[in-house]
Amino acid sequence: MRSVTFPAFVAFIGLSGFATGAFAQTGPVATSCAKDIAKFCSGKRHDGSIRICLESKYAILSGACKKALDTTGGGRGKQLGGTKK
Repeated sequence: MRSVTFPAFVAFIGLSGFATGAFAQTGPVATSCAKDIAKFCSGKRHDGSIRICLESKYAILSGACKKALDTTGGGRGKQLGGTKK
């Protein structure tokens, strides 16, 4: 059995951290809607499905999540919940 060299081990750890971070969602919707995502859309993938799920539940989302949806991405300016303020 071959032993792993220290540089190879460090490279592996570094790449593992990169891969994990690459899939972490940290944008305004992910941050502001974290609790709403967990409550209403936890089984959805990060391929646009979460935003679609959130928009379909707009009436029952937190105020911070609604604001994030209204001010970012495809929802910018749409005021999904009704008239513009």
